[in-house]
Amino acid sequence: MGTSELAAIGVRTGDEVVLPSFGGMAVADAVRALGAVPVFADIEPASFCLDPAAADGAVTARTAAVVSLALFGQAPDRAGFARLARRRGIAVAELGGASESTVSLAAARRRQVAAYLNSRLSGVVTPQPVPGRDHAYTAYVIRVPGNGRPDRDAFRRALRSRGVCAEVPVPTPAHRMPAHRSAVWLPETERAVAQTLALPLHGAMTRREVNRVVAACRALGGLVLEPAC
Repeated sequence: MGTSELAAIGVRTGDEVVLPSFGGMAVADAVRALGAVPVFADIEPASFCLDPAAADGAVTARTAAVVSLALFGQAPDRAGFARLARRRGIAVAELGGASESTVSLAAARRRQVAAYLNSRLSGVVTPQPVPGRDHAYTAYVIRVPGNGRPDRDAFRRALRSRGVCAEVPVPTPAHRMPAHRSAVWLPETERAVAQTLALPLHGAMTRREVNRVVAACRALGGLVLEPAC
């Protein structure tokens, strides 16, 4: 979402825009570029999407809009945001919503691979579609349980040593970046930043590639304990 899209929904200089810090950097940049102020709210732990209740709690008299993200292909709580928009009388926009990715053959294959991974992985928290909401699995993001970032990073290194390249989807939330630094406390956002890891998933994955991911994760059992240095 750029400045023109924000302007189209009524955002002007000096307004506030409520958005997620987790994965919301580009939107926050666009808000700042328009002369408006990003106000960060927390996410739902299951979906990683902006929580309508948290967004509602961040609304003030200066709020012009709320922007949610369909993060990693998971649709946000559209019904909840529609109720917020009616009650508060403000615009609500969604970024990364329904598109080709939700109906294509590639999306169907991603869902198939994701379902298989969900049934086979152990020791990690797999992504599950929220009931009544679409999930296109544009990324397959797990949580690695344990002691947050140290254990997640150890797990990532161990996967790499087994030939599986996994990436940290959101290394730093927007509210902790210099351009948008805020003292707001977002516990679910912080947990997601510390625990999440995106495993390989795309529509063209072969059975061998999928099974390599499964075998590597199952061999590690989720938590990787490393000796203190």
